[in-house]
Amino acid sequence: MEKIGFVGVGRMGANMARRLKDQGFTIAVVYDVRLEAAKAAALELGCEAASELRHVTQLSDTIITVVTDDKAMKSIYTGGLLRGSRGKLFINCATVSPAVHVWVEQKAQKAGAQTLEACMASSITQAREGTLYLMCGGAEAAFQRARPILEKLSSSMRYIGPAGKAAQVKALVNMVMNINTAGLAEGLGLGAALGLDLALLREVFSQTGANSRVLQTDGEDMQNREHSCFFSAAHAAKDSGIALRLAREQGLNLPLAAATKKQFDTMAAEGLGELDKSGVAELTFKGRHLHKNEP
Repeated sequence: MEKIGFVGVGRMGANMARRLKDQGFTIAVVYDVRLEAAKAAALELGCEAASELRHVTQLSDTIITVVTDDKAMKSIYTGGLLRGSRGKLFINCATVSPAVHVWVEQKAQKAGAQTLEACMASSITQAREGTLYLMCGGAEAAFQRARPILEKLSSSMRYIGPAGKAAQVKALVNMVMNINTAGLAEGLGLGAALGLDLALLREVFSQTGANSRVLQTDGEDMQNREHSCFFSAAHAAKDSGIALRLAREQGLNLPLAAATKKQFDTMAAEGLGELDKSGVAELTFKGRHLHKNEP
């Protein structure tokens, strides 16, 4: 069985590595910009902790990258990851701009390697359980090569099309999810201000046009101020920004997406960016973070 390396072993990457190890795959090496995180993951997984990106490629047949943003993605691919990469497969799981995925594919092709974007529309629990929803983009040959690995990480996956196309779909998924999250926070916030029973309100929402997947995942957390991070507000702001850049390229005005990004940007500015996106409720409920002085 081929050897797998991971670049980025934060909340998502580490759980994906655990899942693949449980499924019998060989995790050969891990790398993270936080060396202590890499060492901890390596100790748990029984593998190497690389101090240089080129060592990940040397020790692996397939490299899975789970990094934070466009800058981090470009950094790893110009920082040695493609050295000695002929014949290797890179599966990129981060939510980054579609153009960056196209750029990565072009760089990898010149080095004789294959790349695939495997955009994830799920969170930490699903990564550990192997029930991610994956949207894949790139050459179909790369998708077929990656399939045996991706099948163990997902309960469902779709091949979308050429490089960048899956990232476009993922940007729209997160844009709409973020709008729904901010809208739910406002609805529950107003309900609380009116003195309504929020458990009852959430039940009514669930049976009407106000229902959404976000209501299931975030509604109770908003009510209880439980914002343990599964998908951070900082990442929500970043992902909404990707969608807004795509809209500008098409000459489209998306006022709801822009307003939502502003809310998550405000969270970051207030030091709340590492809360879960459900923490946007802290901006809308009376008596919470930005309403401390209100009666």
